[in-house]
Amino acid sequence: MGPRAHAARIPCKDEACPFRAGETEVQNVGSLAQFAYEELREQLITLEIPPGKPLNEAEIGKSLGVGRTTIREAFRRLECDYLIVSYPRRGTFATSVDLAELSEVTEVRVLLEPLAARRAAKSATAQLREEIRQKAEFLDGLDPLTDERSLMREDMAVHRLIYQAAGNSRLEEMLIRYDNLATRIWCYLLDKLPSVAGHIKENSALLRAIADGDEKLAASLAQHSIAEFETIVRKAL
Repeated sequence: MGPRAHAARIPCKDEACPFRAGETEVQNVGSLAQFAYEELREQLITLEIPPGKPLNEAEIGKSLGVGRTTIREAFRRLECDYLIVSYPRRGTFATSVDLAELSEVTEVRVLLEPLAARRAAKSATAQLREEIRQKAEFLDGLDPLTDERSLMREDMAVHRLIYQAAGNSRLEEMLIRYDNLATRIWCYLLDKLPSVAGHIKENSALLRAIADGDEKLAASLAQHSIAEFETIVRKAL
């Protein structure tokens, strides 16, 4: 396999991730870097950019319509997310998908996902609770024949909504990183897995527990979801 990302290491400190979109002095570059970051992050997570692929700043900048400075800022964030890795005199590459890291990723998520769900059930604003209810209704009506990568995007959207509702920016940042790594593993094995539609639709119960303020049930369902994810993936290995 290509270059590795070590999912279990401690996330990089703020000073190692210099991009901050709200800073006035980099506002224009920052907003473009956010755009580039989000576009590249999705392509890396869903493996539209294959593991181990070399990443050329000029080519990517041209494809996204932004400059190389903007791409460098996006690259710094993606490296903090363990989605790319840079080597002196060799270049920058998409990290490999290391299936051996599944246990490490799950070990972190099985502790933090229930915490986020519990906090969301306790602390979510009325506006977010309504948004969570709407997302649950959307999942109930989700077409099981939807293509698998679109389903994975919906799964990511569900998790990000829960993380946001938890109201803890540090917890949200860490969980997004680990959810990204877990989703990459899932996408890597997608052709070997049964349809993910059923697993994703089950999240509607979790969302309703959060919207209803049921902290205990929300935490329990979140833990079950992570454990089920690992079980499904291991059956495909």
